[in-house]
Amino acid sequence: MTSAVNTQPAAELQGFRDVQRLAYACAEAVAAQLKPGVTEREAARMQREWLRERGVRDWFHLPFAWFGDRTAFVGFRIPLQFFPTDRRLEPGMPFILDMAPIHRGFTADIGYAGCLGPHPLHDRLMADLRAHRELILREVRERRPLREIYEDVDRLMVRQGYENCHRAYPFGVIAHKIDRVRERRRAPTLFGFGAQALRGLVSDALHGHREGWSPLWSPHGFSDHPPRPGLWAVEPHLGFRGTGAKFEEILVVTDSKDPEESAFWLDDDLPHVRRWAEDA
Repeated sequence: MTSAVNTQPAAELQGFRDVQRLAYACAEAVAAQLKPGVTEREAARMQREWLRERGVRDWFHLPFAWFGDRTAFVGFRIPLQFFPTDRRLEPGMPFILDMAPIHRGFTADIGYAGCLGPHPLHDRLMADLRAHRELILREVRERRPLREIYEDVDRLMVRQGYENCHRAYPFGVIAHKIDRVRERRRAPTLFGFGAQALRGLVSDALHGHREGWSPLWSPHGFSDHPPRPGLWAVEPHLGFRGTGAKFEEILVVTDSKDPEESAFWLDDDLPHVRRWAEDA
């Protein structure tokens, strides 16, 4: 499978897979410790501390946590509203943990949705996300323009009866490219984002602009091009009446002519994928 990824040898893919699994292990560990009264800020700090204890020193972005109707980005208008607040978790409340660690130079960006107790609506949202994962992979393999795939995801959400929450992200993105980052002793952050990772994304944006592609997967004209080979952190995000759910994981796009090798999810052993298998 990995032989078709000219710019991502098998060893590199394993590095990205390892840090993605580390991030999901953090999400599961922190989720297991959440209890009524914990604030978003405390949940974000728990993620930071868990990852730092395991060697993480740099970030694409620092961990986020959203509770209750903030999981559906209700009322979000400005970027500052994404940062963790003093909102406290309550029984039956949904939550999302979102983190993007860089470890040994490899980047991951993951989203983990859960609930503090039974929540049938949240269960339905999680189950319906499976169709989005399948649609995205199928249409990337068809080399459909990213903007068209975005619109098809949007239409699927409408048919399911949901709101598109990822439109609230900057530029309305559903995904962005990630890459390796040089390890440094000092890894400063800027407005919650790693300075090195931001420089890399800006460099990709400038380079891509000259060649007619973008590292941001959005509903806008700059995403009106076929999928660019590389690694993409993809995050479809559903919302319904103040409850939100999403996954975020790495999609590998290659230049192979073989459809199955032209794109694939980096790892199928992730919490949401295991959940769908158990439900089936």
